[in-house]
Amino acid sequence: MNYLFTSESVSEGHPDKVADQISDAILDEFLRQDPEAHVACETFCTAGLVVVGGEVNSEHAYVDIPATARRVIERIGYNKAEYGFDAASCGVISTIHEQSADIDRGVAREEPEEQGAGDQGMMFGYASTDTEEYMPLALSLSHKLLQTLADIRHNEPGLMPYLRPDAKSQFTIEFTGRRTPVRVHTIVLSTQHDEFDTDDARMRAKIEKDVREIVLPRLIKSLPERTAKLFDGTAILHVNPTGKFVIGGPAGDTGLTGRKIIVDTYGGRGAHGGGAFSGKDPSKVDRSAAYAARYLAKNLIAAGIAEECLVQLAYAIGVAEPVSVYVDTYGTRHIEASDAEIAQKVRELFDLRPAAIIKKFGLKNPIYEPTAAYGHMGRKPYVKDGIQFFGWELLDSVDRIKEAFGL
Repeated sequence: MNYLFTSESVSEGHPDKVADQISDAILDEFLRQDPEAHVACETFCTAGLVVVGGEVNSEHAYVDIPATARRVIERIGYNKAEYGFDAASCGVISTIHEQSADIDRGVAREEPEEQGAGDQGMMFGYASTDTEEYMPLALSLSHKLLQTLADIRHNEPGLMPYLRPDAKSQFTIEFTGRRTPVRVHTIVLSTQHDEFDTDDARMRAKIEKDVREIVLPRLIKSLPERTAKLFDGTAILHVNPTGKFVIGGPAGDTGLTGRKIIVDTYGGRGAHGGGAFSGKDPSKVDRSAAYAARYLAKNLIAAGIAEECLVQLAYAIGVAEPVSVYVDTYGTRHIEASDAEIAQKVRELFDLRPAAIIKKFGLKNPIYEPTAAYGHMGRKPYVKDGIQFFGWELLDSVDRIKEAFGL
């Protein structure tokens, strides 16, 4: 029997994502000056106000918190007073203080490679053959729809001149019982907009028309054939279903760092350990080990081990080696080895101590602001100014895995 599965995404202008991007921009500024800085930065955004708090341990870095926050807000597009929140006029309060010595002592070691985990906890990575980037289909489409909308708003504003930064999307996909996607069943898009007409119904109808005739065709054109054909013309489309979305962003809803962890990861597929990413330096395994788990799952799938894979890593604060490594292929394995045997082989093949993860992916570099909107996983890796971004998305261990499993 066929079933439906739904995932959502939010735009860079969503208040929680504004908070995430400010936190990661501040983290990047500290790492740019001091790669050894330990940072845990939280941001609160509301109408006309940004509050930045958290803990930092750095020998010499100085970051202009208000200037960094305003730069991010301006880049996102909150640049008009009528939005109720804009880069030029919002207040910025910083309450950042020094990191607890009790936490630092668990991380610092005389031998750098023996650096302890910055906290206890479990982190998950997931991958599947749903899409070319090995991400869940519903989430991938949700991200891409909002990226298409943002590209129009930033680069071709004349097409939809009423667009404002805040937006949310949601895709429901129909699957067969064997997890094969059949079609796009329902699309939901809520986008903030100017009040460009005195009649609310006429205003909503115009936005829906533009979504049907401009946004969705661009999205579909950007997709590989196997995904594009899932748009068979039968999908239910809800655009701004409340009828009006003028008041949005931090003026309409308070934003907090770390409140979109499912959007940041796998859209409800697989599992989540509960730890947020943004504003945390890589000594926090909430972040670094989650990236490592994604890397492992993606490379296992790309190597042909299975159709779907979940990897869990777990750590104790101050201890370098993970306390457990777990693999679940949901019965989709293409090899004779059991999931437990795959997990054991992963542990033998990969150094999963925090220091090794940090070195592997260059996580002490200022690479985090781009991760803070449209997902940390499934992004295209690239090198800029000699620095690797999204290194956990590289498929550079596929041959090694194939050799280890005799593929």
